[in-house]
Amino acid sequence: MIRRKMILSKSISFSKICFMFTEDFILWIALAVPSIVVASTIHEYFHAWCAFKLGDPTAKASGRLTLNPLAHIDPIGALMMVIFRFGWSKPIPINEYNFERRRQDTALTALAGPVSNLVVAILTAILYQILPDWYLISYFLFIFATINLSLAIFNMIPVPPLDGHKIVNGLLPKGLSYYWEKLESYSWVLILLFILPFSPLSTFISSFIGSTLDFFLTLLGFL
Repeated sequence: MIRRKMILSKSISFSKICFMFTEDFILWIALAVPSIVVASTIHEYFHAWCAFKLGDPTAKASGRLTLNPLAHIDPIGALMMVIFRFGWSKPIPINEYNFERRRQDTALTALAGPVSNLVVAILTAILYQILPDWYLISYFLFIFATINLSLAIFNMIPVPPLDGHKIVNGLLPKGLSYYWEKLESYSWVLILLFILPFSPLSTFISSFIGSTLDFFLTLLGFL
């Protein structure tokens, strides 16, 4: 219980913390950066691994079937993750036409990234419960789980170019899929509407991610 109170006292809102260079914020940066590097690398690696297993060697040929973080990290996406708790990595290149079932296998490849982060978060929660009750270890595990969950939740939003858009596409009937894929032409416009501070959608998305994140953190025993 003491450990959880300490974690909660550090888990203050980012709208306050990102403008305050306190010891709390510095500690967050120190623990968040390696967490982001590892979580993003795992996320992208499993996209590449799944694509390769389903018959598309494009990611492997591009040097992305690797656990080397330098192959996957996007500096802007990583910065967004540090400040706002959601972000992205370099997209894995795939050729959908190498798959036996184009839409369904693309959806599975897209799903592999968020699922890998969810599995890592669950394993982290297990460590959180069984490791010694030392503050720095507990706080690092909390941050690491938060980063993995945030990456999974953000990428499951069904908006291009996020993973959620391709997952939904794999579930739609072929007729509707044609129109759903057309949204990819407006991908960065939609993303900007989600992340720009003055956009009404930004508040909604931030609230959704925050509520979903708190739900999973509570479910896994961090809160």
